[in-house]
Amino acid sequence: MKFRSSREKKMRTEEKSSIKNSVGRLVFALISILLQVSWISFLVISLNEYSTVLSVFTTFLALLVVLKLYGMHTNAAFKMPWIILILVMPILGLCLYLLMGNPNVTRKMKIHFENIDKELDGLLVQEEDVISKLEEKDFGVANQFRYISRFAKYPVYTDNDIVFYPDAVQGLEAQKEELKKAEHFIFMEYHAIEEASAFWELKEILAQKVKEGVEVRVFYDDVGSIGFINTDFIKRMEALGIACRVFNPIMPILNMFMNNRDHRKITVIDGKVGFTGGYNLADEYFNRTHPYGQWKDTGVKITGNAVKSLTVMFLEMWNAMKKTDSDYQKYLPETNYVSKEKGFLAPYADQPLDNELVGENVYLNLIKNAQHEIWFTTPYLIISDEMNRELGLAAKRGVDVRIITPGIPDKKLIYKVTRSYYAGLVREGVRIYEYTPGFIHAKQCVCDGKCATVGTINLDYRSLYLHFENGVLFYGYDAVKDVRKDFADTFQVCEEVTEKYKNGRSAVLRVSQCILRLFSPLM
Repeated sequence: MKFRSSREKKMRTEEKSSIKNSVGRLVFALISILLQVSWISFLVISLNEYSTVLSVFTTFLALLVVLKLYGMHTNAAFKMPWIILILVMPILGLCLYLLMGNPNVTRKMKIHFENIDKELDGLLVQEEDVISKLEEKDFGVANQFRYISRFAKYPVYTDNDIVFYPDAVQGLEAQKEELKKAEHFIFMEYHAIEEASAFWELKEILAQKVKEGVEVRVFYDDVGSIGFINTDFIKRMEALGIACRVFNPIMPILNMFMNNRDHRKITVIDGKVGFTGGYNLADEYFNRTHPYGQWKDTGVKITGNAVKSLTVMFLEMWNAMKKTDSDYQKYLPETNYVSKEKGFLAPYADQPLDNELVGENVYLNLIKNAQHEIWFTTPYLIISDEMNRELGLAAKRGVDVRIITPGIPDKKLIYKVTRSYYAGLVREGVRIYEYTPGFIHAKQCVCDGKCATVGTINLDYRSLYLHFENGVLFYGYDAVKDVRKDFADTFQVCEEVTEKYKNGRSAVLRVSQCILRLFSPLM
């Protein structure tokens, strides 16, 4: 047995070492883009030296852009970095904004997604009696679900079941068991995929399912997976009969849409069972490797008609890259599922190409509705003034507001930005905890022990404003109690740093944190 184990380990090591990533491609793309920006800036500066009229025009244009930014109906924290950069370095700041910060740059992609969404519109229908039943139980909670139904356009469902997994390993094992039962189709969409042991186990199941006649699709984000795999991954999947696509490939040309990534994590099986949560399909998420100490992540399994929402989310992204589906209905079967519990849930998605900040608004609604307690876990804490204020107001009115962040960071610079928010929140009465065993990647919230959300949405600008995200809001299920218990258990292995950040900071630290905070929306 020892010989066999050693041999298997050696084989896995050899296989992993033979799989190349795309970091070199990313570096080449970034250098190419930097050179393009530098060249454009150089040309404008050179021309300004020879033309007073052009110099005055450039200054006037910079002023107009600053005034336009000032008048935009968007978060002030997003506007300020661009305004300061343009005022301090008009030419470079203007070039960067026109090429990277101007929302019109993504207009073409926005129209493209709108056309895809028009085809999907009407596939998800809200049953009004579901909202009415929820109103009878809790009108405040019903209002939060009504927001998702009306503005995110994802229905609220009853007669579904939801299971919470406090450990990503449990979620992965449940996922493998359900994948083995697939009869018609499997859809998998993940921000990051690593061709290592965890994914190999899934790949073996997927390959077998293809042989049994099951349609299998895998979709991944290029930036999220670029450190793990290269473009040959698609060929390897297709060789097994698995349809595979990459979202928004990195190109060595200026393209604002490149900043918008697919951060969703979704698995759909036959339109009847669905999985989502914080974990990607890489070994570190399941503690098979330990780059940042003990990794903490969570997820959920949904069974019933609510899986339709996850299916539509997947089909939107799949066809946005290449339009191939026309008959969507065949992937949206009626499950006739009889639930064990009579709770309410709403899978929802957010995207950066519209003006509806669904991810942030769901969190804000939970904070505003909290009466006793509201607890968050997030790997990054880079929040808007609005959320900062709502968290503080909740604490001031007597709500127990707590936030858990990592004890060991995966990105040291962003970790410094995260900690820069502690002092302001603590002064308002918010309690801050750091997960001492390692890195906590879970994105979840529980409110008053009766309502919870689990998904992919961090408390940071990229998740709330720039990425394609998803989550599940649920009420009246035992899973809510399970989420709260997970918080209670996690607090036990955290260090509360609330008192530490009540004290004053040095002038040097305050200045450095102000600079980091100023440019945090661009990180």
